[in-house]
Amino acid sequence: MAEQQVQPLHNEKHANIKVKNGVNVDFLKTQHLMPVVAHEFARVATEFPMAFVKNTETGQFQAVAMFGLQPGENLFVDGDKWTGSFVPMAAARYPFGLVKHPEQDQFGIVIDEASPLVGEEEGNALFEDGKETEYLGRRKEALVSYVEFARVTEAFTQYLADKELLVQQTLTVEIRGEKKDINGIYLVDERKLNELGDEDFLELRKRGYLAPIFAFLTSTHQVARLARMKAQREAS
Repeated sequence: MAEQQVQPLHNEKHANIKVKNGVNVDFLKTQHLMPVVAHEFARVATEFPMAFVKNTETGQFQAVAMFGLQPGENLFVDGDKWTGSFVPMAAARYPFGLVKHPEQDQFGIVIDEASPLVGEEEGNALFEDGKETEYLGRRKEALVSYVEFARVTEAFTQYLADKELLVQQTLTVEIRGEKKDINGIYLVDERKLNELGDEDFLELRKRGYLAPIFAFLTSTHQVARLARMKAQREAS
């Protein structure tokens, strides 16, 4: 995979730069987990299993979509094609990113110049006569939304952790007659959820957390789908 060359976006330096639509398959093909935000859980659940992973250093949890059953494996990349019908926001925002200003609560937009989606030949122009194009405006809005969604998701995840609703589990899948364990992931504890008192349950409803919780629970059934995909891949 080519090294990234992330640079601050500038109307003079990037005057002639265009960005093609699509996803950076080169990057995705080695990603078996991808961060997701609560706002897209319902959409993610139709295709990918979700889990929470714990940062061993900070103890913080992060919600992720699973694209594969082991590190470095993405079952949704076939050759140079993304076969999923949906791309989580964390991947869709590439080749752009936001970088927080060290002293102020402000963000600057950056672009990966080495991305296969970036060039001068084809794609969507970023600037016209030094001014931002409508396309760039939309991409910026999406980046800002993502930062906001990520904050909300962090609060949601922390709340689940505080209420002890996240439990470490081993998922067992069967691939061509062989059982395989997936360790180190956390799921929503359905039993504990059902045992919550009325007050706590109401609080979840008030905060708008019930929909993402149910979407998350539904998504875990997609693990069987990944196992089928892996079996097919190994058979071929």
